[in-house]
Amino acid sequence: MTIPPEREAQILRYYHVEKWHVGTIARQLGVHHGVVNRVLGQAGLAATMSPRPSKVDTYLPFILATLDKFPTLTAARLYAMVQERGYRGGPSHFRQIISCHRPRPKAEAYLRLRTLPASRPRSIGGILAISTLAGRGAP
Repeated sequence: MTIPPEREAQILRYYHVEKWHVGTIARQLGVHHGVVNRVLGQAGLAATMSPRPSKVDTYLPFILATLDKFPTLTAARLYAMVQERGYRGGPSHFRQIISCHRPRPKAEAYLRLRTLPASRPRSIGGILAISTLAGRGAP
């Protein structure tokens, strides 16, 4: 959905002249913040916020080096190692961050085996019976 050019001009004016944030502009004009971001993006302005630094950022080089050396090390053990070095964050957030940085195993190609229903073993009264295909004696 498009908005009128007058509204786009208002958004740009509030952003440039009044130095309002995206949420403030959206609230005052009664539009979605995505609309404001789109208008600013079309004008060539990056209306993005820089992410706040995390508590883990200072320990990230140590974590990555340890995961390179020991890729199967548990997050709980890694948390204890980082905590000894001064980390004061919580374990659940730490596990979430580690899951993003943990090296993934390489994908393996495999072929799924599909058997016909008549060639599957069946149990009849405790005795395993192998059915045959069309009476030819093939398992």
